[in-house]
Amino acid sequence: MKKQFIAITFGLISIMTMVSFTSIETKNTSTPIQTEKEGMVFTEGTFADICAKAKKEKKNIFFDAYASWCGPCKLLKRDVFTSKTAGDFFNKKFINVAMDMEKGEGAALAPAFQITAYPTLLILNHKGEIIGRTMGYQSAEKLIEFAKPYVR
Repeated sequence: MKKQFIAITFGLISIMTMVSFTSIETKNTSTPIQTEKEGMVFTEGTFADICAKAKKEKKNIFFDAYASWCGPCKLLKRDVFTSKTAGDFFNKKFINVAMDMEKGEGAALAPAFQITAYPTLLILNHKGEIIGRTMGYQSAEKLIEFAKPYVR
């Protein structure tokens, strides 16, 4: 019985080792599928820097207030923010920002923006004041319709 256990254990270790070497080899030889970004481009930086950029470019800010654990937030990021339709509209007309509202500067901004649910999607002016708000998952088309009245 002990010999069978040792043989099975050794066999499993051998298989796991071969699988890990195969996956490493595959990862090193793979090429990226998407070389150009079609979706929305999000600006990183401090909130003050983002407001200054919005003022300089004479644009309002599209602000995605999300949490890392939020399912609808992940769907927005995966399905909507990567779409060409959303990218074509928002990249030209807004400064786009996505911020985790439970970490860093986001945690400080959440009470000021009265964030009570995720995702909360805001339109801010260059002073950082809220001029538009919607919550929950939105299709690219619905998100564009929401944002159209706030184009400068």
